[in-house]
Amino acid sequence: MYELEKNIWSEADFSIMGWHDASIWSMVPNSEKFEYLLDLDYIFKWVHPKENETYFKFWVAPVTMVFENAFDVKINIESRQGLIEVADLHKENPRLTPNGKFTTHTYRFECQEGEASIEATGFKMYVRQKPKLITGQSFNLEERGGVNFGRALNTL
Repeated sequence: MYELEKNIWSEADFSIMGWHDASIWSMVPNSEKFEYLLDLDYIFKWVHPKENETYFKFWVAPVTMVFENAFDVKINIESRQGLIEVADLHKENPRLTPNGKFTTHTYRFECQEGEASIEATGFKMYVRQKPKLITGQSFNLEERGGVNFGRALNTL
């Protein structure tokens, strides 16, 4: 059993989070709020195979990742199968905003299919469903409730 620690994660949790093999379903800007949103399947825990089992299982949940005060989005991805598989997320290049009040970072998604980066002051990751134990690393479109940028936990 996997117990979800909290429904909202942030850049303060970056050092304990991991994005390896997370699947990005969609990306969209929210220009009015200076946000950049990602809809992804986040792997909360990898479960090693038990005796007489061959494959890992995964505790996975659909999440909305919202980059705050986002700008300078760069995407260089070429996917033949549709989904984008994250190898790692890097938090790099800290610097002060021109007014000196905030620090921005480059959040760089290293993916199997290329790379995407976003300049932002931080992020929030909203868990939309409780993690489920599955044999794959992502859900199919129907299982996850389609593409969604919601920010509330669906308790169904």
